[in-house]
Amino acid sequence: MAESVLNMNNGIYRRRRLVNRVMLTISLAALLFGLFWLFWIILTLVFKGAPALSLTLFTEITPPPGQQGGLINAIVGSLLMAGVGTLVGTPVGILAGTYLAEYGQRGWLAPATRFLNDVLLSAPSIIIGLFIYAVYVAQVGHYSGWAGALALSILVIPVVVRTTDNMLMLVPNSLREAAAALGCPKWRMITMVCYRAAKTGIITGILLAIARISGETAPLLFTALSNQFMSLNMNQPMANLPVVIYQYAASPFQDWNDLAWAGATLITLLVLGINILARNLFRKS
Repeated sequence: MAESVLNMNNGIYRRRRLVNRVMLTISLAALLFGLFWLFWIILTLVFKGAPALSLTLFTEITPPPGQQGGLINAIVGSLLMAGVGTLVGTPVGILAGTYLAEYGQRGWLAPATRFLNDVLLSAPSIIIGLFIYAVYVAQVGHYSGWAGALALSILVIPVVVRTTDNMLMLVPNSLREAAAALGCPKWRMITMVCYRAAKTGIITGILLAIARISGETAPLLFTALSNQFMSLNMNQPMANLPVVIYQYAASPFQDWNDLAWAGATLITLLVLGINILARNLFRKS
């Protein structure tokens, strides 16, 4: 009897080991498959974009066909619109995520808000561009950097809301109870305890939002459009890297194609550098 039970246990153990090995093999294959495409994209960008990176890229404006030039007007326009969009969308996202995590335990408003936020998070960015075009651009009668920044801010909000909500939900309730036991008001408990405990996750969400809007082309086609010249006036059409990359990559001119590869490489390196810098800073602190 004991020998039959031992054989049965050995059979179950061998079957579990076999299933474990099969699942580990499939997981490793999926990991290698994803890394293969990731490194292929990065190497292609470096191979085609690195030769076009030069000092003129950061000192001259976009050129007409057949002439040398750079992307300084597109770089400045992208920084302005992404900066304004982040400054507008981040506080709204953090406050909304704070309400969902700290005040939305009861009632229907918080679940409904989470559902709508998930819909907005997965909505195609071109829908946001069309919305801003209808409610702003069509009303004022011209494209502008403000319209582009507004579209980007709407893309920032759902990302920051989701990460803020999730990170605050992970803060142990014992920290809240300790602050409440000391007589701390709830608003101060949230700002001094919960935000500090979840600060790394919240800032990571902000960086993810910046990474998302850095390469968005469709919303800017309907809002900011582009500008051949350097302009700091956000009430006019404004050049930006995604639209310039889209226009130059589809052109038949080789010099424009090279600038498109350089712009794509620049965006990739910028997003990668922001993430690496933030991780290193928070690791030291």
